[in-house]
Amino acid sequence: MRFKGRHWAAVWLVTFLAVTWLVYARQTAAIHDAGALVEIRARRANLEGHRAELERRIRTEESRAVLVPRAQTKLGLHLPADSEIILVPLPGNGPP
Repeated sequence: MRFKGRHWAAVWLVTFLAVTWLVYARQTAAIHDAGALVEIRARRANLEGHRAELERRIRTEESRAVLVPRAQTKLGLHLPADSEIILVPLPGNGPP
């Protein structure tokens, strides 16, 4: 069975349409993925900003300026005077 001219034209047309459809599907998927990537990057930037804010708040709350007054009011503690500080030597660290 030999193909005639119109059969070859039909084969090439179907092949062209199939390849065109594949390219179109691939481009559509790429555009969709690019949009999702932009959305994910924006979300990541937002989360990183939130994380930086939380780390800043943690550093502030751990600071001496916050902890000392809180310990004094809630726990009744005070900063020791110089006469209240006692240095205890470790055993075996004395002069030879």
